[in-house]
Amino acid sequence: MVEFAPLSVPWERRLQTLAVLQWVFSFLAMGQICTVVFIGLLFTKFWFLAVLYATWWYLDWDTPQQGGRPIKFIRRSVMWKYMKDYFPISVLSEQELDPSRNYLAGFHPHGGLILHFCQKHAQWEKGFVGTAGYLFPGPIHHYSPCPLTPHLTLFPLSPGLVASDKESVDHLLSRKEGGNLLAIIVGGSKESLDARPGAYRLLLRNRKGFIKLALMHGAALVPIFSFGENELFDQVNNPPGSWLRCVQNHLQKVMGFALPLFHGRGVFQYSFGLLPYRRPITTVVGKPIEVQKTLQPSQEEVDHLHQRYIKELCNLFEAHKLKFDIPIDQHLEFC
Repeated sequence: MVEFAPLSVPWERRLQTLAVLQWVFSFLAMGQICTVVFIGLLFTKFWFLAVLYATWWYLDWDTPQQGGRPIKFIRRSVMWKYMKDYFPISVLSEQELDPSRNYLAGFHPHGGLILHFCQKHAQWEKGFVGTAGYLFPGPIHHYSPCPLTPHLTLFPLSPGLVASDKESVDHLLSRKEGGNLLAIIVGGSKESLDARPGAYRLLLRNRKGFIKLALMHGAALVPIFSFGENELFDQVNNPPGSWLRCVQNHLQKVMGFALPLFHGRGVFQYSFGLLPYRRPITTVVGKPIEVQKTLQPSQEEVDHLHQRYIKELCNLFEAHKLKFDIPIDQHLEFC
């Protein structure tokens, strides 16, 4: 039975839903629309606009690896406030971060919410004055099926996203003035295939690249766990070994990003759709793990720090899980 939204919904909540709707639409369809528009312009009298854009894109190729292009006007947009309040989202820190230092954070579990780090209305900025946030969601050049689109060079970069590759990390962590926190979604898109309510399975056991980068730059490691992130959508059952998971894994290898079959709520009803559920999210930022700078870390040093990071992440989860009604016998799983 379909549960429809009441007609007397406050205007504030309608604006929150509208803000989230435009974000979901942009994420799922903007790349395809921009690709069609770009190709279509080539066959009109405005073909020179596509050529000019292609030229700019070529000259601007390295921007995602050089700190991105955060635009204050977009980052300060009231849209982000409405999106944050939709769930709502809050940030809890176990320890203040030193704004004169650089940090490398692991964000768990997989999520697409850039509200924590990239926009000015988030509680992140209120809690960590002087510390800029950057989010590494994946290769920026994979955000659109065609790289020659405004969706690639404007939409992901303007809020503060940067490319998740070694060059990008090196650029930001090498800034001597400090004040940068780089949050990497360690599990990547593949981890989203295990994202569902009540699941705490993280793709981390063999993810050690960010550990090596932290050692090379001497950047303190910060474990971050977002409670409620996996409660936003339901997902079609796809246990490891099932035919659906095999197909999804194959597509992930071919295309570079996963295709979870998820569903949430709609705009005017709460029973089905592609909007996330209105469920609170609390992002807990753990205590920084001090890292000794090692320009050429050995595999043993990487493994040792990796195990320590996993231990601190588990401690973070165990210390806060009861606040969010997670059963006491529920623990993090790693694969």
